[in-house]
Amino acid sequence: MSEVVTTDRNSLTAVQQFAHFAVECRDKGLPDPVAEDVVGRVLDVVGNCLAGRAEGGPAEAVLETVRAWGGTPQSSLFGTEDRLPAPQAALVNGTLAHTLDFDDTHLPSVLHPSASVVPAALAVAEEVSASGAQLTAAVAAGIEICNRLGMASYRPDIRNSVFFEKGQHATSICGTLGAAAAAALLYGLDEGGVADAMGVAASMGSGLLEANRTGGTVKRIHCGWAAHAGVSAAALARAGITGPPTVLEGRFGFFQAWLDGTCDTQAMLGGLGQRWETLRTVYKPYPSNHFTHPAIDCALALRREGLVPADVASIELGMPAPTLRTVAEPREQKVRPQTAYHAKFSGPFTVATALLGGGGLGVYLDDFTEETLSDPQRLALASKVVCAVDERASEIFPHAFAAVVRVRTKGGSVLEQRVDSSLGGPGRPLSREQLLTKFRLNAARDLPEQGVSRLLEVTAKLAQAPDVRALFL
Repeated sequence: MSEVVTTDRNSLTAVQQFAHFAVECRDKGLPDPVAEDVVGRVLDVVGNCLAGRAEGGPAEAVLETVRAWGGTPQSSLFGTEDRLPAPQAALVNGTLAHTLDFDDTHLPSVLHPSASVVPAALAVAEEVSASGAQLTAAVAAGIEICNRLGMASYRPDIRNSVFFEKGQHATSICGTLGAAAAAALLYGLDEGGVADAMGVAASMGSGLLEANRTGGTVKRIHCGWAAHAGVSAAALARAGITGPPTVLEGRFGFFQAWLDGTCDTQAMLGGLGQRWETLRTVYKPYPSNHFTHPAIDCALALRREGLVPADVASIELGMPAPTLRTVAEPREQKVRPQTAYHAKFSGPFTVATALLGGGGLGVYLDDFTEETLSDPQRLALASKVVCAVDERASEIFPHAFAAVVRVRTKGGSVLEQRVDSSLGGPGRPLSREQLLTKFRLNAARDLPEQGVSRLLEVTAKLAQAPDVRALFL
C-alpha cells in the first residue's frame, strides 16, 4: 500500500482516467470476451431478481415505499407490471438482485459488482431506449470501475480489504460509483460528464456490514441504494451538477474518507482497458454468503462419500481468519440463526445444510426457510460445528475461498475434505450449463416456463438488440 498521491498519467486525475476508459467502452466497443461475459452477468442478475421477487421480504417494503413516492413511469421492474422513475426502478431491482445473497463476487476485492451496476444500467437503458450494445458497454465499464475501486483497498499484509477491516460494505460504496459511470454513459454524457457523475456519486455511497454478523434486513437494500444513487448522480450530472476532479485521491476525497488515505493505485488504474477485472468476477452456485461456499463444497463431498449425519460426533470447520467474523461469530447466533437470511451467513448452519440435503447445484433457496431454520436435526448438527482458523485457507484468501472440514464420527474415525477454491471460483468456474441451470431454477420461481424460455432467448441476443426494452416485454 502507498500513500495516495495525485495521479499523473496523461495529466488526468484518477476519476478522469476512469471516465476516459468508460467513454472508450461505449464509443469504441468491447473486446469480444468481455462483451460475452457481460451478457452472462445480466442474465444472472435477472434470474436473481426474479427469485428475489418470489421470496418477498424487504424488497416488498422497498417497492411499497417507492410506489408512494410516485413520479414519471420510465423503467420496469422484474416480476411486476410496475413502471417507475429510473432511480426508483434501480432501487427496487438492485434490492432484488442482492436480496438472496446469490449475486456474483469479484476476487480479491470480495465485492458484488453486478447487483448494483446492472440494475442501474437497465433502468436508464430502458428510459432512453438504448441498444443492447450500449447497455453491455455501460455494464462492462461500470463493473470494471467498481472492481478496480475495490482492488485499490486490498492490503496484502492483512490479506484483506481495508473496507472490510473497518466494517464497511465495499459493494455498496464502490458500486455507487460503478453504477453512476454506467448510467452516465447511457445518458450520453462525455468524459467530463461521466467524471462529474462519479464525483457526485462519491458523496452518496455507504454501507455497514454489522447486519452480516448479528442480523437485520438493511444489508439487502445496499445494492439497490447504490444503483439508485448511481442513477441519481448521473441524472444530476446531466443537469449540470459537477464533482471535484480529485474526488478519489484528494485530501478530503474517497480514499481519505474510507481507507485512511491509502490505496493501491497500480491495482486501481494499471492496465485499465487491457487487463479486465470484470473477467475475474465469479458466479455463486449457492445462495449464501460466499465465505461459506468452500465449507459447503467440503460437506457435499463428504456426503457423496457416504457420511451419514447421524454418525457425526463433532465437526471442525477451518476457514480463512478474516472470514470468521462474518460466518462464525458470535457463535451462539451462528449455530442457531434467528432468521432464514441470517442463516446464509452461518458456517455451522450451511455445513449442516449441505450434509443433510439440498437442491439446485447442491444447496439452494429452499434450504433457507423458516422451516429449515427450526429443523431440530439441522440445528443439532450445526451445534457440533466448531470454526477455527486454517492457515492454508488464510494464505489463499482472498484470491480464492478455501476451507477444510474434519468430521469425527461416533465410531472414532476422522474424515477430512479440503477445498482450495470453491465451486465457481478461480480454477473451478461454473460451466455454461450450470449457469443456465441456476437461471432456470431462479426464474421459474416467478415465471411460467414459456416466460423463462423467452428471457433466455432475448438475453442470448442482447448485444445485437436494437432496443433493450425487449427484456421487459
